[in-house]
Amino acid sequence: MVFIIRRVLQSLVVVLVMSLVVFVGVHLVGDPVHILISDDMTQEEIDRFIQRLGLDRPVHEQYFHFLGNAARGDLGTSFVHGEPALKLILDRMPATLELAFAAFILAIVFGIPLGMYAGLKPEAPASKAIMAGSILGFSLPTFWVGLMLIMVFAVMLGWLPSTGRGDFMTWEGLRHLALPAFNLALFKMALVTRLARAGTREAALQDYVKFARAKGLSPSRVVLVHVLKNILVPVVTVLGLELGGLIAFSVVTETVFAWPGMGKLLIDSIQRLDRPVVVAYLIITVLMFVVINLVVDILYSLLDPRVRLREAKA
Repeated sequence: MVFIIRRVLQSLVVVLVMSLVVFVGVHLVGDPVHILISDDMTQEEIDRFIQRLGLDRPVHEQYFHFLGNAARGDLGTSFVHGEPALKLILDRMPATLELAFAAFILAIVFGIPLGMYAGLKPEAPASKAIMAGSILGFSLPTFWVGLMLIMVFAVMLGWLPSTGRGDFMTWEGLRHLALPAFNLALFKMALVTRLARAGTREAALQDYVKFARAKGLSPSRVVLVHVLKNILVPVVTVLGLELGGLIAFSVVTETVFAWPGMGKLLIDSIQRLDRPVVVAYLIITVLMFVVINLVVDILYSLLDPRVRLREAKA
């Protein structure tokens, strides 16, 4: 319980500090007034417009006003759409979450088994091919891979649609999801593969694994019970943080595949200097990272009891 309370307090401090950094940083980049006003507006109309948006006040006053509204769940109103920024983001969030979790599942389903196989049989030709593929997954730019996937599977073969989003959990929805999910998962899959391989090679040399084999346990039981459980600690830690990255930074994939998620909304808002939407997006991103990191810390303590002991001593 002490471990969880300490992590929650630390998370609240992080959110408060990052809200200040985000708010001030966004307000230093460009002036949205020049984009939002029309050429035929008089100076008096422009002044009233600036006052209505609250941009006539000092930044620190705007920030405290933002904090007060945020405490009530109001993250501001979009300059462009005239709707609450939080509503705009929440409307787009299901599409981004669908894409991110699909990519996350692909990274786990393929990354861990491939990494474990490469770790258990490092000299096999298939293992070398797996590691070569992981290097490509790290190296190839996401936008280029996305364009190549569209070229091959949508244009040349005509198997899958290239853009848009279908209905959730339908065959057509899965067809639309396949290419962007694989594109987003490729880097994470390579990362998980290499982590699982390194962990498997290290665990295979430990005394408890040798003892399990000496007891006559089947190879599958040794791998699934003794090896897998111990490599999950670093993999869960990294995957938790990477899930936040998948949700927050799927901007390139959503742009290439015209996926109607939060990333595309962010790009449109940055182009129009729609500050409330950009700030709200970044604040929600920070909150997601903090919550995911908190959950990962708790899972980490469950997987490795030594973490709880160190916290108790501290």
